Amino acid sequence: MLKEVLFKTLFETLKIVGIVTILMIFIEYLQIKFKKKIEKYITKNKKNQIIGSSLLGAIPGCIDAFFIVSLYSHGLVGFGALTAVMLSTAGDEAFVMLAMVPKTAFLIFASCVILGILGGFLADAIVKKTKLKRSKPCIIKIHKKEKLGHFFKEHVYNHIIKKHALKLFLWIFFTLLIVELLMEKFDLASFLPKNVLLMILIAALVGIIPESGPHLIFLTLFAKGLIPFSVLLTSSLVQDGHGLLPLLSYSVKDAIKVKIFNVVFGLIVGIALFLVGI
Repeated sequence: MLKEVLFKTLFETLKIVGIVTILMIFIEYLQIKFKKKIEKYITKNKKNQIIGSSLLGAIPGCIDAFFIVSLYSHGLVGFGALTAVMLSTAGDEAFVMLAMVPKTAFLIFASCVILGILGGFLADAIVKKTKLKRSKPCIIKIHKKEKLGHFFKEHVYNHIIKKHALKLFLWIFFTLLIVELLMEKFDLASFLPKNVLLMILIAALVGIIPESGPHLIFLTLFAKGLIPFSVLLTSSLVQDGHGLLPLLSYSVKDAIKVKIFNVVFGLIVGIALFLVGI
């Protein structure tokens, strides 16, 4: 059993690291090629960052979150954009949601996009008000005449592979391994209470786990008519699939900050919906 878990975790880790590495290379290439346009239309435009990030998050899968994390780590988008994509994304569970409850799935996606935009702007306002500092972005040196050989040597090998790849692999592998072992050991569904407010709280707390799997508990219960929409939406807002894992390898502090915001935001939304009977 342990051998199967190790192989499953290794495969999942390599898949995520591969996707993130490709996206990082792509981001660095774009940053070199379109530096001025990126600064004008994205970096200096908070509105475009947040709305774009939230819309991207609605796309099923984790690649959208990986993409925004890559932009964030390079200093091209701010905390509001990061918050927006983490609120709006449902990770790989979005595919399962579409299969199990298609009508509700589209309602969840639309709700998460709108709430992601609201949450993104709110997060940016809080950062500005409290003067909250983010981790130092990974700034790359751009040469005027960037040759392909130089790009692969300096940016791909010396920067991305040597500086980020191993750290990224270790963070993702051990996080996924711990989650997998805990899920093998404990049946989370058996611990869930019938009280809706407690369910909303648990949904938010379970959403902290950087894995799509635990969200299936709430999706299954909703599909069977055992929990209301407020619980499912809370879970969808707080959980972000594997989207947070690359951020952990870049900055644990920033990952904690965005998760705290999303948990509080998700709880407020869930409790508000419960109070109006949804």
